Amino acid sequence: MRTLLRLAPFALALLACSGESSPASQAAAAPLPPTEATLDVDGGKIWYRVSGTGTGTPAILLHGGPGYGSFYLKALEDLGDDRSVVRFDQLGNGKSDRLTDTTKMTIAHFVAELDSLRAHLKLERVHLVGHSWGTILGFEYYRAHPGRVASLTLMSPALDMAEWERHANDLVKTLSEPARRAIAAATKAQKYDSKDYEAANGEFMSRYVARNIQQPDWDSTMATVGMEQYMYFQGPSEFTIVGTLKQYNATSHLKDIKVPTLFTVGEFDEANPVTVRKQAALVPGAEVVVIDSAAHLTMWDNRAQTVKALRGFLRATEAPRSDR
Repeated sequence: MRTLLRLAPFALALLACSGESSPASQAAAAPLPPTEATLDVDGGKIWYRVSGTGTGTPAILLHGGPGYGSFYLKALEDLGDDRSVVRFDQLGNGKSDRLTDTTKMTIAHFVAELDSLRAHLKLERVHLVGHSWGTILGFEYYRAHPGRVASLTLMSPALDMAEWERHANDLVKTLSEPARRAIAAATKAQKYDSKDYEAANGEFMSRYVARNIQQPDWDSTMATVGMEQYMYFQGPSEFTIVGTLKQYNATSHLKDIKVPTLFTVGEFDEANPVTVRKQAALVPGAEVVVIDSAAHLTMWDNRAQTVKALRGFLRATEAPRSDR
């Protein structure tokens, strides 16, 4: 594992995966037709969009939350000059049908949903690009279907929720005194609907989630948040985790990743660059790129460096072996 502050040329061996066998890449295939449509899955309809004109192996974007929809990832459609890019809203999020059935609010359900979309698009193998909660989904999909995954990009990963919460609460200590008081009072009472708590959460978000908020994009993202899922999986905020993901920890399984893997993290990210470097060190051959001047939403705070990092990594995985 090498830590990079700026993307440098690198070579990654494209390792064979056990499980479903498939061609090493889909480069030189015709791109998917651009489209915007819905797909019936278990629990309702999910919305998806296909863009891009390149012929490289397609990439599927996995948004965070859980609950935030894919709108905020639209900057990553810039990768479409090399390949088809699939952006979709997981069930209960964004333009997809609402989800209130908690029996379907499981990692396994969303892994199956992702595989339904891949099969519907007739994609043998894909690059998975996950952000935040989307890194959990991408990693668990890889564990279930290793032969379907050409590479993993884990952006601002949430792979150890106890460590996430510990660091988030360290960040809370850097907030203003009124914000700290509001958070302490809400935590003690276990009531998170006060205006003071909302203001404290906003202060946290502006420092460690998005430093360069584009208000129209933020409004569009928040308008379709699936709060039922966010509360069920996570809890009332980024620093108060009481949901079903509280015990999630993939650390011991990272050594088993056998595809090219890129970790990215913002310089001021709530995901914690120190933690991300440690996680990347567990993955054979993994790369790390720290995105300058960015918090959690690196694609907003530093779009150019984020896209450059992803584009370079994906191209390297598909380069002829003599070029690697």
